[in-house]
Amino acid sequence: MSSKRGDRLFERLGDLLFDHRKVVLGLIFAVTAGFAWQIPSVKMLSDFAHLLPQDHPYIQLHNSIRDTFGGANIIIISVEVDEGTIFTNDTLDRIHRITQAVDEVTNINHNLVTSLTHRNIRKISQTAGGTIQSQTYYDPQKGGYTPAELEQMQSDVQSNPRVYGLLVSPDMKSALIKGTLNEGELRYRVVFDEIQAIREAEAVEGLTIYATGHPMLVGWIDSYSGQILQIFLYTIFIVLLVLVVYSRRLYGILLPLLGMILTSIWGVGFMGFFGYNLDPLMLVVPFLISARSMSHGIQKVERYYLELSHTHDRILAARNTFNSLFRPGSLAIVADAAALALIGLGSVPINDRMAVYASFWALSMVVTVLVVIPMMLALLPQPKQVEVKHTVLKSIFPKLAAVTGTPRRSRMVLWVCLGIAVVAAYFSSWVVVGEPEPGSPLLYSDHDYNLSSHAINESFPGSEELFIIARTDEKGGLKQPHIIKALRDFQVYMLLDETLGGAKGLPNLVMQVNQMTRNDDPRWAIIPGQPLDVGGLMYMYMMSAPIPGALLEFIDTDERLANMVFYYKDHTGETIRRAIHMAETWIEEVGSGIEGLHIDLAGGPVGVTAAIDQEAFQTNLIVVPAVLVLILVFTVWFYGSLHSGVMILMSMGFATLLAYACMGILGLGLNVNTVPMIAVGIGLGVDYAIYMMDRIREEMHIVDNLQEAVKRAVSTTGVAIAVTATTLIGGIIMWIFISELRFQADAARLLMIMLILNASAAMFLVPAWVDVFKPRFIMRSSRE
Repeated sequence: MSSKRGDRLFERLGDLLFDHRKVVLGLIFAVTAGFAWQIPSVKMLSDFAHLLPQDHPYIQLHNSIRDTFGGANIIIISVEVDEGTIFTNDTLDRIHRITQAVDEVTNINHNLVTSLTHRNIRKISQTAGGTIQSQTYYDPQKGGYTPAELEQMQSDVQSNPRVYGLLVSPDMKSALIKGTLNEGELRYRVVFDEIQAIREAEAVEGLTIYATGHPMLVGWIDSYSGQILQIFLYTIFIVLLVLVVYSRRLYGILLPLLGMILTSIWGVGFMGFFGYNLDPLMLVVPFLISARSMSHGIQKVERYYLELSHTHDRILAARNTFNSLFRPGSLAIVADAAALALIGLGSVPINDRMAVYASFWALSMVVTVLVVIPMMLALLPQPKQVEVKHTVLKSIFPKLAAVTGTPRRSRMVLWVCLGIAVVAAYFSSWVVVGEPEPGSPLLYSDHDYNLSSHAINESFPGSEELFIIARTDEKGGLKQPHIIKALRDFQVYMLLDETLGGAKGLPNLVMQVNQMTRNDDPRWAIIPGQPLDVGGLMYMYMMSAPIPGALLEFIDTDERLANMVFYYKDHTGETIRRAIHMAETWIEEVGSGIEGLHIDLAGGPVGVTAAIDQEAFQTNLIVVPAVLVLILVFTVWFYGSLHSGVMILMSMGFATLLAYACMGILGLGLNVNTVPMIAVGIGLGVDYAIYMMDRIREEMHIVDNLQEAVKRAVSTTGVAIAVTATTLIGGIIMWIFISELRFQADAARLLMIMLILNASAAMFLVPAWVDVFKPRFIMRSSRE
């Protein structure tokens, strides 16, 4: 669309709306009432399934095996004594009580509860008659063990590689209790409260109880939902303070507030109508969008007073305000909404949902702010004081305009920005895909959850489990000796990774039972050469267990699927990439040549995290360039100039590159949570460059001198940009100081950085670019 035709189109639209403003406002308020009716149905909760990229092969494997071998919703509790070992009657009885309590937790899978004292964990031995028997390590009915019996129990644990180091720490001071939840409609907060009650009930001096795992993480997140009201109240206070300090007019306070309220009602009501939930991790985005609506409102009211000082007619001033700001405002809002919508290009459901409701939330500002506020100004009584008030900001920005006051200074600004971009490119290389450090980045390092993770990983080979599935072509294929030997070779190869603390699988079981049948001679810890012998050993173990399904932690009932579990110290991005790379290398070089055997990656907490990290990386490669290109297209279409799009793209690219550099310096990883924040920051930050470019173009109608037009634009629109950025920062800054969730604070910090960088690019880079390259679509404005 050409610039002239666009101006006429928007002017005709403004005339049409203003001629029927009462009807238009009536319709808008009626729709608002309908959305308000839907608000009570919106819930605040996290759904684990919505965090998973369901199209990823790792997640598809996870979904197929979670009912047989367990999923990623694993609770891990550690009981650690300060002095001595856990092999005392009091400590063992406490471990047993905790195990029984975990077995009664809501949604627990009873067959997948494991601990030293649980019935599923057994010691295997050979009787005098030559048969295999299995017994529990701890009998709660015994009534106490003698010192000699406790010493023998410790010895039995040390001789069992499935227990020693995996369920009991090598120093004998800690024991693990693990439980896996049945997935579906999980009530994480209920589970969290039950585990916390267990920890509190069993707490005693000289003993520490740690708890970690995904259900605990989600429970901790949910437990801080009460902080949201506190943050909301502080945010309202800060935003009101900005309005009062900057505007000092009744309309300048009430109308931006009205725009924010209407926008929030439309956004939340839309969520209620379509059944979306508010996820605590993504609350920063709605807060930011609402603050953005207020900043648009401030610009409308300020422009109204400027027009009113010239026309002295409230209706004409309101109409002029609409006509002059509707085009750049619409472009900015459409850019915001487009950036939010493109978040859904990945396959993570939580981002897909946020893309829908957040983009609508942003797009609604076209109606709730750009249309409503000028129309309300046309209907409200004309204010008596209309002169432009001179604030501190309005005296500062004419001086800042001198930075690009001459062509020489403008060229210097561009060279400085180029140098900064080169340095930023280096620091951007520091950004890590996945989690940059052990524990959860959603919480602070000194949080109970991360302290528990650290303590467990220090005492045990690792609490982070990677499931790798061995699959055979035929039923009963896992009895084939060459397949079991291949799995053993695979385990040995994976154990070359120094971050891998241990492994568990079918080869370990077969070798252990085979050794037991040979008078526990360690020389017989080998895999038999005949399928019948392997099947016999598996049968002996299964029949010796007094509980059904003893083999299900290793293989399925058809003996076609075997679960190999690898225990890692952490789930940082580096650890996960190395683990997956090693597995893929062995599969390609060795596994692919073994007849009848297939190795499928990857399940368990590490496999799920690997899928999320890979999806986050791919989403980042798609979404961020897509946002930049789409905004380029919109800008070119709105202004009818390729140069306008290139200039906006340059400004966004500069600010985005600096944002990645800040992520690298601050240690923020690229994950499923931070990628949407980058897209949001780009979409909201581009507004500044658009408003600055449009104001320079508009000033050229008046002064017919590019240098003067740039100075006037920076002096006026620079103030609006500063107030807008301050309003947006005020809308999210309290997340940094109040929220117990590190991710919310980091997300707010990242968005603040992006807003400041985009505002700086708009106030210095865009004017310098215009001054040096003199775009034709701006220069011809002086002749129109």
